[in-house]
Amino acid sequence: MVGGGPGSWVGEPHRIAMRVDDRFELVAGCFSRDAAKSRELGERLRLDPDRVYDDWASMIAAESERADGVEAVSVVTLPDTHSAVASACLDAGLHVVCEKPLTTSLEDARRLERRARECGVVFAVTHNYSGYPMVRQAASLVREGALGEIRVVHVQHAQGFGARPAEREGDAHLAWQADPAVSTEASVLYDLGTHAHHLLRFVTGLEVAEVAAELETHVTGRPIFDDAHVLLRLSNGARGSLWASAVAAGEEHGLQIRAYGEHGSLVWRHEESHRLWFRPVDGPEQMFSPGRDGLSDSARAASRMGLGHAEGFHEAFANLYSEIADAIEGRGQDNRLFPTVHDGAAGVRFVEAAAASHSNGGAWTAVG
Repeated sequence: MVGGGPGSWVGEPHRIAMRVDDRFELVAGCFSRDAAKSRELGERLRLDPDRVYDDWASMIAAESERADGVEAVSVVTLPDTHSAVASACLDAGLHVVCEKPLTTSLEDARRLERRARECGVVFAVTHNYSGYPMVRQAASLVREGALGEIRVVHVQHAQGFGARPAEREGDAHLAWQADPAVSTEASVLYDLGTHAHHLLRFVTGLEVAEVAAELETHVTGRPIFDDAHVLLRLSNGARGSLWASAVAAGEEHGLQIRAYGEHGSLVWRHEESHRLWFRPVDGPEQMFSPGRDGLSDSARAASRMGLGHAEGFHEAFANLYSEIADAIEGRGQDNRLFPTVHDGAAGVRFVEAAAASHSNGGAWTAVG
């Protein structure tokens, strides 16, 4: 692992997800730019001190020389370093599990796509919400034609953590998100919007073809945009919208999707992640949940507990890690639902198109 040291929010979910199905063993890491903090976490994780490194380049070089060296690297650093770390891993022939966003540069994203294809390694991007059983059930309903032709899709990831200037009050997490040198001016779309964008693509199977965007900064003095409204034209001609916000005061998590087709609609909300609502035009509303009859193979495979036992964030993360392990071992060819470097690059293309649209007065802009 690179990153995820003391004080990191995302490092621990990755480490838990590795262990849920006993598919990975964490044996080496550079967890912080502060060598003392990296060693502190390595000791807490009971790692061999010789395999806790002061910098990630040294880790990759040393592990590549070991007979028992690492096979894969989990990259959970800040967004502006993803490209450099992932590139070095690819050059060393290592599999990569990278936090989102893949990069904050379209040029870097394209380069990683090409390099991963040339190296023939597994390169995953952890849009972890696609690991929820009911998100997979939603995708199955769409593929089976239960909704018919998709007409309208609304997706959002609206949170309230940035409703006040907490980055100026000692909030380390918001401090880097509000730093344009780390996350770019379009931080709200890279941080939250890419999750919503991937959720739309995963569930509907559609691509975002064009966008018309308006980005706004609501907190005075904040050097990044903290709210984004994006109109969407989808690849099948459907219309939609995406709302990403850090200033939606009172929202707990705020990720949800509503998709409307000619035969019915579906609704999924993260706060009720164990439930999926399907509303056919000519029949009663249906509620799907793990353990019930009528689930798709992909939803059943992603469910660990029985009816009435809610699963959550860590289990969804673990579903991706287990599928990544299958891919590394050459198994599960027909069950590779985890997001890849190509999905990560699609998110970067979406953000850059939205930012360009905003700069051009909200003009419709092709995503490409």
